[in-house]
Amino acid sequence: MELSQNRRSFIKHTLAASLTLASGNIEAFSKKKNKLPKWKGFNVLDFFSPDPSKARKQTPEEYFKWMEDWGFDFVRIPMAYPVYLQFDRSRAIKVEEIRNFDSAMTDKIENLVYLAQKYNHHVSINLHRAPGYCINAGFVEPYNLWTNEQALSDFCYHWEFWAKRFQNMSAKKISFDLLNEPSWREDMNDQLGSKTKVPTEMYRKLIVAAYKTIKGVNKKHLIIADGNNVGNDVITGIEDLEVGQSCRGYNPAIISHYKATWVYKDPESLPMPKWPGQVGNQTLSREMLETAFKPWIELKNSGTGVHCGECGCFNLTPHDVFLAWFDDLLDILSKEGIGFALWEFDGAFGILNSNRKDVEYEDFYGQKLDRKLLKLLQNK
Repeated sequence: MELSQNRRSFIKHTLAASLTLASGNIEAFSKKKNKLPKWKGFNVLDFFSPDPSKARKQTPEEYFKWMEDWGFDFVRIPMAYPVYLQFDRSRAIKVEEIRNFDSAMTDKIENLVYLAQKYNHHVSINLHRAPGYCINAGFVEPYNLWTNEQALSDFCYHWEFWAKRFQNMSAKKISFDLLNEPSWREDMNDQLGSKTKVPTEMYRKLIVAAYKTIKGVNKKHLIIADGNNVGNDVITGIEDLEVGQSCRGYNPAIISHYKATWVYKDPESLPMPKWPGQVGNQTLSREMLETAFKPWIELKNSGTGVHCGECGCFNLTPHDVFLAWFDDLLDILSKEGIGFALWEFDGAFGILNSNRKDVEYEDFYGQKLDRKLLKLLQNK
């Protein structure tokens, strides 16, 4: 009697599983673990400006300790390459000066890496401004990274330097994020100019060159490439390379960059954002985010590691709207095992000193802490 019941139970469950597959509901079978860890953390902007005289204050050691205490394990360092060069800053940089490294500045960058790692953070160093390209204005490049062979050679020279600087460091501790938010721009110095995808072969050429350079120093070094089209689109044509990919969490811009003057030419004309709902001619919803991230989730499921290297919201978006939107965005990533880094720890996008007018800040050792945002990040 018992054997007969067990047999019927086995047949019943086997049939149910078969029907599930036949109906096309195979999510549980197709979902794969992310090849990259689910790192959670922050960008720190010590070397973000190309001009050292305009640099932010050095990130205090206690910030990295607080990050660790709050459960975070990732620090991204976006660097502008001119910040660690020696040249006459009263004029535009010359091609022959692109390799004039300033050892005092490169030592400072190295020390920041070690300081973050002291508190168990994986550190990702990134060329936010590379020789011949940056998504931001504020510096005149002497050539175009996408079309100039000398620019590509200099780009690889810089990455060879950093690969050697951390030659024997484990991939568990450091990664090399090649180029921040690649795009094709007709005018590289027009901050509000049009931005489109870099042609596939052109971007592949750059990635392959840097890949061979870095792997030539240490074949175990971990390399990450930002998505095409300002970090929004999955990179195609590099499936043969062991390269993770980094997406962005700024969709839609009317939420993430509301009234940001470096994004909108007429910020005061913008409709008031809300989430979810109709904003101008856009219908904003969680479904739109799911659609936007679907290619990234598919990429992760195909076996390529995915991380969101930047995300967050400028301080002029109403706080309740920001948190409602960000909760949905991070929930989509988190359920897929995709980690994230908030664009900045301290500042307009950060959890400290964001200077929002509609937040009741908590005094935390003399800093203004956005506790609601912190809790949201911790829970993802």
